[in-house]
Amino acid sequence: MRINKLDHVNIRTTQLNTMIKWYTDVLDLHSGDRPNFPFPGAWMYAGDSALVHLVGVDDTPSTESGTQPGTQSRTEKGLEHFALSATGAEEFICLLASKNIDYQPVELTEIQLLLINLWVPDDNHLRIDFPLDE
Repeated sequence: MRINKLDHVNIRTTQLNTMIKWYTDVLDLHSGDRPNFPFPGAWMYAGDSALVHLVGVDDTPSTESGTQPGTQSRTEKGLEHFALSATGAEEFICLLASKNIDYQPVELTEIQLLLINLWVPDDNHLRIDFPLDE
């Protein structure tokens, strides 16, 4: 596997519209295309790159249980994950298997990405994005 770059940061917020306006007014980013996820959000772009992914969350206490290690409940705010862009998905998956590291793959055919979600030892969520066509 070869890491190419930091792809984006994912931030949960109870103030989605305020955050969109802030990233637009202060950092001159613009809201752009985003897959049809089943939750509110916005992808904030610099040119053609979606650098900040915003996820709208409720500000009410959650009763959720059994979340994946390292994940936040629906109501928690802040950095949810960071993502790296890479090549060599098959090699990386073999490495994870050889080290008995759990991961969750997700194919986003809409934007031609294979997402590998894993949780580092301090329970932070890391996502590695690979092109689906490699």
